[in-house]
Amino acid sequence: MKAFVFPGQGSQHVGMGKDLHDESEIARFMFAKSNEILGFDITKIMFEGEIEELKQTNVTQPAIFIHSVILATCMEDKFNPDMVAGHSLGEFSALVATKALTFEDGLALVSKRANAMQKACGLADSTMAAILMLEDEVVEKICEGIDGVVVTANYNCPGQLVISGATEAVKAACEELAAAGAKRTILLPVSGGFHSPMMEPAKLELEEAINNTAFVAPSCPIYQNVPASAVTDPETIKKNLIAQLTAPVRWTQTINNMVADGGNLFTEAGPGKVLIGLSRKINRELETVHATDL
Repeated sequence: MKAFVFPGQGSQHVGMGKDLHDESEIARFMFAKSNEILGFDITKIMFEGEIEELKQTNVTQPAIFIHSVILATCMEDKFNPDMVAGHSLGEFSALVATKALTFEDGLALVSKRANAMQKACGLADSTMAAILMLEDEVVEKICEGIDGVVVTANYNCPGQLVISGATEAVKAACEELAAAGAKRTILLPVSGGFHSPMMEPAKLELEEAINNTAFVAPSCPIYQNVPASAVTDPETIKKNLIAQLTAPVRWTQTINNMVADGGNLFTEAGPGKVLIGLSRKINRELETVHATDL
């Protein structure tokens, strides 16, 4: 069975999408429509902007979404998934690609989400850290014992977890995790504590927008971050999208569940090959490919 996966924040790079723009009339239309919806020239930033500008949450998230959805659209009949998943932001790309949301509504929600998250980052000092080569259960237990807000945020692959929360609590957890045997603890260059309770203000803002947007059943099951399992019901999809802002991205569990349900060819649609790398670490026997190589 064919699985298509869509990346989240971190896979952006200057020049992303320019080849699609130059080669496809449909892509040029969708890029122009994106500028119109967002009210600024995001394509100029994507194609030739400074990397620091592209790293801003309110630019990064729409840029990756736009690139991913346009790439899937330009694939035409080669985009034929039996199942899909998206890492964090990538869930929105997956939902638009499978027609659960219109492109216009999807981009409006992604923009709302990005701005709400950036606003929440300014309300409290928060951050994230990667924890390498320590068992999930050990990381979870140590985070639970820290004074302050710190939780597991991304289960990226075995031996690579990301924790998130209030900056001082994250730093304290890193010290204890290093003492417990973590190979490395790395504070990440992010603007805030995503997928943690620090995003509660953004969650409330996004909830209203999602509840006011029309969703339909996707063309195939989407394995969402919160349950890490297949979902097709539009109301459940909406609830999981809202919960995702403060809940962990269970990527390891998602890929394992997709494989258990028959997924055997995993195609990444979006800038970069981050998810291909993670998928191979989760299951070395997976067949993986990037959409541009099909």
